[in-house]
Amino acid sequence: MNARDPASFAHAPAGAPFDLHAQQPIGQIAVQLPGATAVFRRLKLDFCCGGQVSLAQAAADRGLDAEAVLAELAQLQRGDALPQAGASANALIDLIIARYHEVHRAQLPELVRMARRVEAVHRSHPAVPTGLADALEAMHSELLEHMGKEEAVLFPLLRAGGNPFVGMPISVLRAEHTDHGAALERLNALAHDTIPPEDACNTWRALYAGIAQLNDDLISHIHLENNVLFPPFEAQASAAGCASTQCGCH
Repeated sequence: MNARDPASFAHAPAGAPFDLHAQQPIGQIAVQLPGATAVFRRLKLDFCCGGQVSLAQAAADRGLDAEAVLAELAQLQRGDALPQAGASANALIDLIIARYHEVHRAQLPELVRMARRVEAVHRSHPAVPTGLADALEAMHSELLEHMGKEEAVLFPLLRAGGNPFVGMPISVLRAEHTDHGAALERLNALAHDTIPPEDACNTWRALYAGIAQLNDDLISHIHLENNVLFPPFEAQASAAGCASTQCGCH
């Protein structure tokens, strides 16, 4: 994990699509495309010490089809996932699950693995993000529980049109969203605002790029639920509650 050329790997904005091609250094792809490290690990392509080798050469050395590897990497490119105007609740929920829930489930275990690697290999480095792997593991556990509740309880309720009492589970999930925001702040602090040291290896740079992507993904995820999906159901429940004899506001 010692070969690097920081000048070669300019830090792209998290989630910003870039032009993938087979002549790019494999280390550059690992840093700029969150999720690529998991693909490279599975295919046994060395993106860290061998990061200056082109993807085409790395694939050829392993007897792999570079175009097939590129096609798999292209699936990791992420758009803004903005809902269409007037999208139904079902469409919003489908988008949230596919673009955010499944992405979080894939991205966090890889970030934990890289963080543990960086903390172990670079434990004597003054900028090593000590405690980052544990924080990521805790976030993974909390998000799995949170998304499970949404998928098992709240989302089926919203797909069915909601009810006068839907505000209660939504308020619980809103509070958990606030907790997730606080956890992101802790992650960013441990990761030095995702700015790697100049002598960081490719794994360290890929880790911080992945955390920046997680930050963008989770903020967009929370925004879509808090500000787009939930409010119509909360308003509907509030109106139904005030029209009933059980309302306590009279």
